[in-house]
Amino acid sequence: MPRRDSPAPPGPLSALAPPPWLVRTLKPQTAPIPWAAVARASVAMALPLLVGLAAGQPAYGALASMGALSGVIGDTADAYRMRIFNIAVPQLFGALGVTIGSLVFGHGWVAVGVVTLVALVSGMMSTIGAVASVAGLLLLLNSVVGAGLPMPGEWWLAPVLMTSGGLLVLTLALLAWPLRSGIPERAAVAATYRSVAALLEAAGTERYDEARAAVTTSLNQSYDLVLSRRTRAHGRNPDLVRLIAQLNAITPVVEAAPAAHQCGVPMPPEFPAEVRRLAEAVASPRDAQIPAPELPEPLEPSADAVDHALRHVAELLNDVDPHGVVHIKDDADRLGRPAALRVRARRAARNVMLSSASWRYGLRLALCIGIAQSLVSLIEVPRSYWVALTVTFVLKPDFGSVFSRAVLRALGTAAGLVVAAAVLSQVPRGWWDVPVMLVLAALIPAFTPRGYGYQTAAITPVILLLSDVLNHQGFGLVVPRLVDSLIGCAISLVAGYLLWPESWHTRIGDRLADAVAATATYVESAFGTAVDAAERARMRRGLYRDLSVIRTEFQRALTEPPPMGARAAAWWPLVIAVERIVDATTAAAVRIRHGAGEPTLTEVGEVARQLRELAEGLRGSETLEKVPTSFTGPQESVLEPLRQEVVAARAIASPSRG
Repeated sequence: MPRRDSPAPPGPLSALAPPPWLVRTLKPQTAPIPWAAVARASVAMALPLLVGLAAGQPAYGALASMGALSGVIGDTADAYRMRIFNIAVPQLFGALGVTIGSLVFGHGWVAVGVVTLVALVSGMMSTIGAVASVAGLLLLLNSVVGAGLPMPGEWWLAPVLMTSGGLLVLTLALLAWPLRSGIPERAAVAATYRSVAALLEAAGTERYDEARAAVTTSLNQSYDLVLSRRTRAHGRNPDLVRLIAQLNAITPVVEAAPAAHQCGVPMPPEFPAEVRRLAEAVASPRDAQIPAPELPEPLEPSADAVDHALRHVAELLNDVDPHGVVHIKDDADRLGRPAALRVRARRAARNVMLSSASWRYGLRLALCIGIAQSLVSLIEVPRSYWVALTVTFVLKPDFGSVFSRAVLRALGTAAGLVVAAAVLSQVPRGWWDVPVMLVLAALIPAFTPRGYGYQTAAITPVILLLSDVLNHQGFGLVVPRLVDSLIGCAISLVAGYLLWPESWHTRIGDRLADAVAATATYVESAFGTAVDAAERARMRRGLYRDLSVIRTEFQRALTEPPPMGARAAAWWPLVIAVERIVDATTAAAVRIRHGAGEPTLTEVGEVARQLRELAEGLRGSETLEKVPTSFTGPQESVLEPLRQEVVAARAIASPSRG
């Protein structure tokens, strides 16, 4: 008789179960519904249709709604100044794209060559950053639409209408700016404080690693919001100085958390409660004085460090002029001020032109777009632009795995076509388009946080409805759009995935090796005098930011089919181990500041050497390889917990033999 807890033998039903990587891909992500974005999407996409119908030009209204759709997709930032960049800049490239496409419409192979060249430029732009990625996306999408769809009116009318639709989204997003200026930044900093409170509560428990990752993500978002606003602020802005000072002031609390976690002693509940009280003060626009913290007597060095840090934060929040806390010179604050926009643009252009990865992705996208455009030129495909649109969406490198996106695109399109079929067959064209668009447009920002497949399912009926306003094909649009999507997915999988060797290599070893090598440098700086505290803080923040990016890359790789997904899963424990090494380094530095003996340069050099050897063992590897470990320093050294973490990391990188 089999044991009750033994696994059941595989049966016919288990053989039909989807593979784990597909289940992970289809699982919806948890996220709150952005109700403000939902309202903006409904108004911004339905209003142009209403105006077009009232003016007797529904096609013009449909073009403006298409532009609004691109604005809705780019409406992702909380800070108002970032919304200007996230929406307005891509709209300019979108206008350029539809202009180029319209000029080559009907020119056969000339159009194929021009759109393929645009795809090369778009792909290279996508490797610069988030705003450039969306700009490159709209450049290519609108070029494809302009080259495959006859535009009404003069050549300049379509870009003007589509840009006006996108700017309508921006206008709606900025309506509350006079009343809510600075609120998103304050809310982000307050959220960081609350995540630090959760980290202190998790110290000494198994929830610590998850809480630490949440703090890293929150710090990244807060610094990005505040510093990006600061680069566009002229002169000294007291509010921005205050927010940066508050972010910098919470850093010692974050640094003390690893020491508390290593001790295995839970932090007194008064400490996280005090952090949450300070978070409320940060979120409040009032300048009321904050009472001094009432904290218990610290019994551990880590608690003592948190005590000092929290008292410093309270003093800072009561300081009406924190300029002396945050040295606001060109590069003097703890994280470093980003360079001017023109400098960053020049650097980005140079890096893109000299980057082999940028050229590889640009050529990959150009190849797939060229194949798609050539195919529909040789074979009669009605409304053929949909094939190239599918390729463009699937091959976005910063949107996730190409393979999983192709699968999700096909499934999402099929689900969206069910809704579109009901709308096109049951709802008469005309004034009924406006209430239908109000509902369908609201689903886009509501479904987008759930995952790419859900976003595709929401966007598909909207695009088909707008296409029908332009083309009047009705229900006949449904089946051709499904066929076009499947063709585009097939081109992406074959020419954009299977034919490229790098698709089968995660390159995780290279990325992780770089982080380990940077950790070795951080270890050397943490226990020496050659690097000041500000530089060490920048190094530590940079390390955690890099590890956060690596985490994201792992999450994408896990959605790949075997063998890539399995390899990513095997590397995951090593990512956690490297994060623990950074934590142990910070904890040792905190202990030294509170009386522990300093390590010798020999001990520090030994740890750094072991880490660099580990980095060399990881670089370019597809599988974990054996890396020996040996330490000679005294066991009572302050570096002993750090050495244990290094040993653990190298053990993970050394799979057992036999």
